[in-house]
Amino acid sequence: MSRDPRSEKDPVDAILDQWRAVRPDLDLRAMGAIGRLGRFAKLAERRLEAGLGEDGLTIADFDVLASLRRAGPPFRLTPTQLYKTLMLTSGTMTNRLDRLAERGLVARAPDPADRRSLLVELTADGRKLVDRAVDGHVAREEALLAPLTRAEQKALDALARKLLAAVEPPEL
Repeated sequence: MSRDPRSEKDPVDAILDQWRAVRPDLDLRAMGAIGRLGRFAKLAERRLEAGLGEDGLTIADFDVLASLRRAGPPFRLTPTQLYKTLMLTSGTMTNRLDRLAERGLVARAPDPADRRSLLVELTADGRKLVDRAVDGHVAREEALLAPLTRAEQKALDALARKLLAAVEPPEL
């Protein structure tokens, strides 16, 4: 007989129990859901980062390389497109690009359409690495959601989309 995780206490329940003891007037449904989502996100990120580490990447590195790969041929974006996509500051983006360029995974080139701007391009080595890394990354993401049925995964995705739409800032 398999256990039902809904009937067992988790670390978030311990926090909620403490709050109920000192503040029984609070409705803690949101705290429980947000706490579990946050805890899952942190634990999932650790697992995903560990897997990417097998390919010598951090999540930050992977995000940049994957953004360039998803852009399609010729696998080029401006630094501004990258930092907006990844919700970073320009300084953080510059540091990431410097690290990846030192490793030969990206290259910077003048933008032929705007001499004042640069393009960031995925190198052949960068493309090989991100293609290999994304296979493992997707498999690890699937493993993280494996406790849920396909229908539950679809429902989770729809609910997460709804929540994200409510808090995502509008594009400028």
